[in-house]
Amino acid sequence: MDFLAKYKVLKKQNSSKSCLVCGTQNELGLKADFYELENGELVSICNTKDWHQSYPGRVHGGMSAAILDETIGRAVSINDDQIWGVTVSLELKYKKPVPTDATIKVVGRITKENRKLFEGTGEIILPNGDVAVTATGKYMKMPIGQIAEGDFSNEEWFFEESKEKVEYIEL
Repeated sequence: MDFLAKYKVLKKQNSSKSCLVCGTQNELGLKADFYELENGELVSICNTKDWHQSYPGRVHGGMSAAILDETIGRAVSINDDQIWGVTVSLELKYKKPVPTDATIKVVGRITKENRKLFEGTGEIILPNGDVAVTATGKYMKMPIGQIAEGDFSNEEWFFEESKEKVEYIEL
């Protein structure tokens, strides 16, 4: 991955009300924003907090897994916003600690795809540009109506403008 490149944001993806990763009203969540880039990758930007920790000052590995899973799984929606990824398997490699109270970038991309499944990779990038965690995953493609319980309406899934307009993201 080229870590000093600047990529144009093509689109910001929707957010959820209650999701642990992107939920705008989940008090303990990451409140991540997701951006589709011109290079075909998806980038999530979020701020880690003390309540995401395991050891003091360190984000819990499960939170790292959650944001990577969500970012890789959402990457399939770049080409078809009606298709979602349901995790089949996810493998992570923890290289460096992810600090609390930091703004991190999480990158996800599709590496292999067929009619029913896709595979992808991703990284958590620290504020200094170092890669902290890498992931590879396999996902099943499904429409939201087959995944969500109940009515997945506009109250639960909606577009929310970023506080600051994001036109480019450096990786």
